[in-house]
Amino acid sequence: MKPLLLVDVDGPLNPYAAAPSRRPEGYRTHRMRPTGWQDPWQKPLRVWLNPSHGPALQDLPFDLVWCTTWQAEANEWIGPHLGLPELPVITWPDGAREEESGGIFWKTRHVVAWAAGRAFAWIDDEFTDRDRGYVTAHHDGPALLHWVSPRLGLLDTDFRTLAAWAAEAAGPEDDRVA
Repeated sequence: MKPLLLVDVDGPLNPYAAAPSRRPEGYRTHRMRPTGWQDPWQKPLRVWLNPSHGPALQDLPFDLVWCTTWQAEANEWIGPHLGLPELPVITWPDGAREEESGGIFWKTRHVVAWAAGRAFAWIDDEFTDRDRGYVTAHHDGPALLHWVSPRLGLLDTDFRTLAAWAAEAAGPEDDRVA
């Protein structure tokens, strides 16, 4: 079984923290009105996406899963611009962002519970070493929490790191379970 790649949108795919007047190279600007952005007086949300990221993500040896506050709307608003098929989604319980976190990112406990011991790599721009410690203590399988700069988005080095980790997590060919 392939490991999971849990994909956040804002930061890894949408480098929202880049200078507002300077779109990163390779990215295209999209204006969107997902749920929560419906005020007709509010300017549509600016989202920068790099169309090469869809094929690059699909080439990695992972099962892709949305791990984003966009939730299922990532399949509607983000995936089509990247050429991604509809992906499974981690849904967040109501009030998840307001839960007492003990110093860990609010998504972390839910990610560990959702993965249920399955090997996963997670790309996001908000976790810290405290989250890594929590995952190590509470997740039975291999896990990689790979931080991506919200100013730069995914880079070639990130794709290489993910591919190398997946190969290592899979182990030697002889040890794999069919």
